[in-house]
Amino acid sequence: MSHAHDRELAGAFDDQAPKFEKAPVQSDPAALERLVREAGFPPGSRLLDAGCGPGLVAEAFLRAGFRVVGADLSPGMIERARARCDFAGDAAEFVQASVHSAEVAALGPFDGAYSRYVLHHVLDPRAFLARQVELVRPGGRIVLCDHLTSPDPAAARRHQDLEVARDRTHTRNLTGGELVDLFAAAGLEGIRLVEEGFELDFDEWFDRGTPGESKASVRDVLLRGVDARGFKVAPGRGASIRIECVRAIVVGRRG
Repeated sequence: MSHAHDRELAGAFDDQAPKFEKAPVQSDPAALERLVREAGFPPGSRLLDAGCGPGLVAEAFLRAGFRVVGADLSPGMIERARARCDFAGDAAEFVQASVHSAEVAALGPFDGAYSRYVLHHVLDPRAFLARQVELVRPGGRIVLCDHLTSPDPAAARRHQDLEVARDRTHTRNLTGGELVDLFAAAGLEGIRLVEEGFELDFDEWFDRGTPGESKASVRDVLLRGVDARGFKVAPGRGASIRIECVRAIVVGRRG
């Protein structure tokens, strides 16, 4: 863990919060419904939301009848999550803390855990997943959703460079195979992965980031052509730039 990285993440997502919760990729009802369905948690489970953001995913699970404890580094995100999920009463609890903290451990054990679009912001994916396994009861499910990168190393590097240029807190996207390997290394059983495509609008995507380079320079790179599986420019869309992406939902069970 890096306290400096944690502080940078908290500050970045405090700034991003107003745009983040309105972003189509974050708030899409169909994608949220699919995540709840694919997760397959037993009814009434008490779940850990690892990196809960503004509570969009927590809301979906709460409305499906689950109980949720959300943890996030950003006070701005926690404030929004509490307001969004106030309808659920004591079925929802949110804490401004790292999942690695004693504060979160004291709220466990949990029946299951999930994260969405968090892994590509952590420095140590193995530690992030292992911590969730520690906090979940034997037999509980771990569910992770994140967008993927290309299995071709050169294409993945080009994708990585663009992601970091747009958001300094980005660490690295994994391939679908790497996600499965991550779950296997954590000792999880019955591992299952499903993929689906989605699109980003360049302007919306860039404008809610924490850029390290100018918007014009990132646009120029895209227009010169990026063709990585999981991140490539969609052809023939006129003045707007659409980016074709792939996300995965991975499910595993603690033995």
